[in-house]
Amino acid sequence: MLDSLSIHAASGEFSPFALFLQADIIVKLVMIGLLFASVWTWMIIVSFAMKIGQVGRKSDRFEKSFSKANDVDKFYDDHSKSGLPMAKVLASGMREWRRSTARGPIDRDGTRQRLATAMNATIAHEVDKLADRLNFLATVGSVAPFVGLFGTVWGIMRSFSAIAAEQNSSLAVVAPGIAEALFATAIGLFAAIPAVIAYNRFSHRLNKLEARMGRFADGFHATMSRKLELGE
Repeated sequence: MLDSLSIHAASGEFSPFALFLQADIIVKLVMIGLLFASVWTWMIIVSFAMKIGQVGRKSDRFEKSFSKANDVDKFYDDHSKSGLPMAKVLASGMREWRRSTARGPIDRDGTRQRLATAMNATIAHEVDKLADRLNFLATVGSVAPFVGLFGTVWGIMRSFSAIAAEQNSSLAVVAPGIAEALFATAIGLFAAIPAVIAYNRFSHRLNKLEARMGRFADGFHATMSRKLELGE
């Protein structure tokens, strides 16, 4: 039996590619689907990491520029076309400010409330846009192990069928089917583990960005509230 297994191993029959070729069509479909999910997962991980890093760096520069600005209206006019989430928060606040103060008399409490509502809605919208592709990571992280398990169960069923057909329960008979089954599980884990880690990490970074935009909105709201009190 051991000699037989050694021959199989030496001939490369237990290599990943050989296991894929030997697998049943159902197990092959499972493996292909999981491999595509893994490739797409890594594409999302790389692209999102680059995007969130870029947003963070641009937000640093934006906040520094805003803190040095003497004229909020001019600063808004200079950055009104920016696609940066924090710039959009400022834009929503300034648009609401101009609408609310365009005609008198000014409802100060109503203006403050509308400013806060407009900026909070923009923050939620921008976070949802950034988090849109993360849903795929969550799906892969939760579903991929079970898809791999389905391939495992199917492969083991084939192994039992081989035992019944050949009336031989030796390891040499069942080993190929079991190896294919376990390989499907391994691919499922290979897709799921990075997806779960990336989803948790990116969710944390999105929460930090959301909190950062919230603090920026609060600061802007305080600035405009002072202007209301001074009657500017």
